Amino acid sequence: MFTLANGTKLGVANLLGRVFMKPIDCPFRVGRAVVERLRAETPLVVVDMHAEATSEKRALACMLDGAATAVIGTHTHVQTADDTVLPGGTAYISDAGMTGPHDSIVGVKSDIILHNFLTGMPVRHEAATGDARIEGVAIEADSQTGKALKIARLRIRERA
Repeated sequence: MFTLANGTKLGVANLLGRVFMKPIDCPFRVGRAVVERLRAETPLVVVDMHAEATSEKRALACMLDGAATAVIGTHTHVQTADDTVLPGGTAYISDAGMTGPHDSIVGVKSDIILHNFLTGMPVRHEAATGDARIEGVAIEADSQTGKALKIARLRIRERA
């Protein structure tokens, strides 16, 4: 729970998906319980769904539609173009994107990742440089109801 400068409380939950990832507790059951607990203190609740599969992220958003202000997907480092406000008032995007160097493979030097794919051997990741960007979303919401009014993708490029 965060308290903003104007005194408004914002609940934030981070969930991990299970599709193509290591087994973990069910993000659907846990997510429902956590959102209910946060909504007891504030109508503004943002859920970060850190997962591989867009279908799993979208399913969670559909389940929480009307209960969470937003369900924001993360993990794949590629900003998707499916930002929307669902019928119940929950803002959604499958992946908010990456903050870091875009002349790379998910932020890592391309030659390192290519070596890994070509050999199948694990390699130490090293951050790439150049073409830095910040990606994310901006959400406008009703602070009384917790319903999202708008969601917009953001992409800020480093100036050369």
